[in-house]
Amino acid sequence: MRLVIMGAAGRMGRMLVKAVSETPGCALAAAIEHPESIALGQDAGLLAGCGRLNVPITSDVEIALEGAHGIVDFTTPATSVRLARLAADAGIAHVIGTTGLSDEEIGAIREAGSRTAVVQSGNMSLGVNLLAGLVRKVAQTLGPEFDIEVLEMHHRAKVDAPSGTAFLLGEAAAQGRGVALSDAKTAARDGHTGARREGDIGFAVLRGGSVVGEHTVIFAGAGERIELSHRADDRALFARGALKAALWAKDRPPGFYSMADVLGLNDL
Repeated sequence: MRLVIMGAAGRMGRMLVKAVSETPGCALAAAIEHPESIALGQDAGLLAGCGRLNVPITSDVEIALEGAHGIVDFTTPATSVRLARLAADAGIAHVIGTTGLSDEEIGAIREAGSRTAVVQSGNMSLGVNLLAGLVRKVAQTLGPEFDIEVLEMHHRAKVDAPSGTAFLLGEAAAQGRGVALSDAKTAARDGHTGARREGDIGFAVLRGGSVVGEHTVIFAGAGERIELSHRADDRALFARGALKAALWAKDRPPGFYSMADVLGLNDL
């Protein structure tokens, strides 16, 4: 599968390039950066530390899509929306690991999914998506007397909060409860907030150091507490998950898919 890697000179992009070079069935079709990047013209493989791949980093997405089978995209919300339209026009798969997407941006990406296969997830790891399935099941099993809180921590440079993974887990909890996350979400608390409302799904955010990603969903009842956690120590696991999603999406019918679809976790 010939893949276009977006943001190829960035930390995640370099990991994706390296993962492509190591994954049977995948090949690097193109490596893309923004027009002002100092990495333009450099060999993507050398920059990623996996040896020369003879694929220079370029900024021309439209040309890069010619002959490609898919795009892997951990960029920005606006860029992901634009790429979704381009991927749909080209009829190739689009794997999106971008976080911080608004409801409007998700809607635009869903529209692209009516014309090509799109896999979008706030987290591409097997462990996190298995955790989401467990969260959904526990939320479905326990009554509203158990309070749900989502706690996450990331490195100091992360720009969106709560994380896309935190929202993925919050959405799983809401699905288990049979409610809309938008109605139950409490994203921040400060000052004299009053007592916690029954049924709220709370979010707490920590930032610091070089933490790759830590997420815990707490179900707090009277006299007992259940905690489900995932800790990521290496960003390479996100790259491996994204390539698994890309290979799964190749030749898949048009649709807006999640990692639960890729991993067969929808029945959990």
